Amino acid sequence: MPFDLTTSGATFATFVLASLVLAITPGPAVVYILTRTVTQGRPAGLASVGGVALGNLGNAIGASLGLAALLAVSAVAFTVLKFAGAAYLVWLGIQALRSSGQGADVAEVPRDAARRIFRDGFFVALLNPKTAIFFAAFLPQFIDPTHSALGQSVLFGALFVAVAGTTDTLWVLAASVAAPLLSRHQGAKRVGRYTSAGVYFGLGLFTALGGPRKGA
Repeated sequence: MPFDLTTSGATFATFVLASLVLAITPGPAVVYILTRTVTQGRPAGLASVGGVALGNLGNAIGASLGLAALLAVSAVAFTVLKFAGAAYLVWLGIQALRSSGQGADVAEVPRDAARRIFRDGFFVALLNPKTAIFFAAFLPQFIDPTHSALGQSVLFGALFVAVAGTTDTLWVLAASVAAPLLSRHQGAKRVGRYTSAGVYFGLGLFTALGGPRKGA
């Protein structure tokens, strides 16, 4: 069957629109990014966006290579990865409580701190098995069976990550406007520290107690 540019163009547009709708819907990753932005400033939020995007890309590639199929049929694999992600989020909450409460400079984040924030965002996204399963369920709807399924899966996965990265960046820019306003209030940094820890603990609990996918 010859490649139909018109059909592919329509499929591409539909995929971008669907991805945009899904990406702008706040989820755990968005909450994580917003928390970093409000408590540590715009550079920290942008570093988080980069880490989350790379983690999501890893899940997209994993789904393309069959990782999601394994997670979908193996309750043990799903549970292990789920609790690893939950434990990591709880660890981030503990780190937030142990911090001095000093907010990051909104103009600059030290290189080592930026790497750490990027790493945390990467693992928050990567250690979420539901993301890989989401890609495994979502991407096939747009695959043309007459062409390479693997190539299309990776391409569409990367495109979704790009769309999500763009909307996450917009979330950061919006949240960074609120951060300076909050920092002017007495005790805001201390409140931010406990709020940040509470968000991480909540996300960890949400991840750990999340119901199994259908058929588990």
